[in-house]
Amino acid sequence: MNGALTLAAALLLGLAASGHCLVMCGGLSAALGMATARGADGRPRALLLVTYQLGRTSSYALAGLLLAGTLGAIVGAMDSETLRRLLRALSAAALLLAALVAFGHVRDPGGAGLGQRLWRRLAPLGRRLLPVASMPRAFAFGMVWGWMPCGFVYTVLVIATLQGDALYGAATMAAFGLGTLPAMLVAAFGAQRLAGFGAGIGARKLAGFVLLASAGLTFAGPWLPHWAWLEASLPFLCRSS
Repeated sequence: MNGALTLAAALLLGLAASGHCLVMCGGLSAALGMATARGADGRPRALLLVTYQLGRTSSYALAGLLLAGTLGAIVGAMDSETLRRLLRALSAAALLLAALVAFGHVRDPGGAGLGQRLWRRLAPLGRRLLPVASMPRAFAFGMVWGWMPCGFVYTVLVIATLQGDALYGAATMAAFGLGTLPAMLVAAFGAQRLAGFGAGIGARKLAGFVLLASAGLTFAGPWLPHWAWLEASLPFLCRSS
């Protein structure tokens, strides 16, 4: 899939997922605003609230780094053209599914059982970090928070993993996390009415069209002209004879 298009799509999908994020995590974000150490003016310390979100985004990037890097190593070790064809098709399918979610033709995905089990183990670690009064504790709590089960995160994580490149996988997940940042920060500051501004139909449609373009390029890669810049950006590329 085209790296630049995929990063843009992940960022836009994060913005488009704001409404979903507010349902899943908006209450937690607002509660963290109340549980955060306050400044002299009595308001939550903005730097700590930002650090929460950077920790959450970093956990997304770490997941993309590990899974995409692992898949890339496996594919490299097997060196199978058949496997590359299969992974290319799966990559296109994952992008198409994400586009359908963005367009609203498929319901927002829910959490998975494995994610629920992992979260039950990690949640107690997060509670030990409260109340948050320092940037390291805020970042650590955000890292824990990032593993909360979320269907949108899992959808983007599949796309990131199927790139088969650790850095691209991490960058894709980081772009998605940054896209969700505005809504989560506004909710943390107590302005929930403004938090879903980026979740409008326009943002969803734009994300959907970019995802469709990425899916098309990924699937049609072997039949496209032999442009070096395009070949370098499409993983698992295998030319038709």
